[in-house]
Amino acid sequence: MAIVGTALEDGVLTVTIDRPEKRNALSREVLTGLEAAFTDAAKDDDLKAAILTGVGDKSFAAGGDLRELASIRSREGAREMADNAKRALDAIRRFPVPVVAALNGDALGGGAELAVACDFRVFACHARIGFVQGRLNISTAWGGGVDLMRLVGPAVGLRLLSRSELIDGRDAVAIGLGDAAAAPDQTLGDLMTAFMTPIKSQAPQVLRAFKAMAMAARFGLPRVEMLDLETETFSGTWVHDDHWSAAEAVLGGRK
Repeated sequence: MAIVGTALEDGVLTVTIDRPEKRNALSREVLTGLEAAFTDAAKDDDLKAAILTGVGDKSFAAGGDLRELASIRSREGAREMADNAKRALDAIRRFPVPVVAALNGDALGGGAELAVACDFRVFACHARIGFVQGRLNISTAWGGGVDLMRLVGPAVGLRLLSRSELIDGRDAVAIGLGDAAAAPDQTLGDLMTAFMTPIKSQAPQVLRAFKAMAMAARFGLPRVEMLDLETETFSGTWVHDDHWSAAEAVLGGRK
């Protein structure tokens, strides 16, 4: 299996980081693989969603590969590395349908930034997330700090960053950083099935419309442009055959 594997089933793309011996650390090769996987799959109009996960049960993704990145010693080199990683994560942020991070294990540092690049985060019962960059005397680099503040607000975001806190799935859900957390007797696979079922019931073009609105809000599109986008996506879904089929099914059931 490639270091970044892909699989497609029932309209859902699954992207898997396969470096369990390195705690799924985000090397340049991994980041390049993630960018390629999401960029290529974005062309598939039949997709409904994507899942991003890691191999094993220890790590969703550790931070950047420190051994590889240790050679970067200049500010210019650090900027270039950060920009390249941001581009990879932006392929996830701008993916045209919802992306779910299935946290099979801990998401730490750059791994936490990868998790918040996704639209949703679903936790195995033992999985934790932590913006622990401060333990290495660095700040966030790949857009994760921005995503964190958007999700939980500046006060909570600053607390998580400045204390390098590791929080479990239930606590993440409580503060808006997570979307679902497995119970101790529940597998991540079972939870993901339950979480994905309503999403998979939606039509691809409708999910793209919803994601377009979410992206517009995420990237700060002005309100007037968001309203135009809403009208544009609505009109497109309104005239689609899927809408008329659903409407006729409802109307046909009324007496």
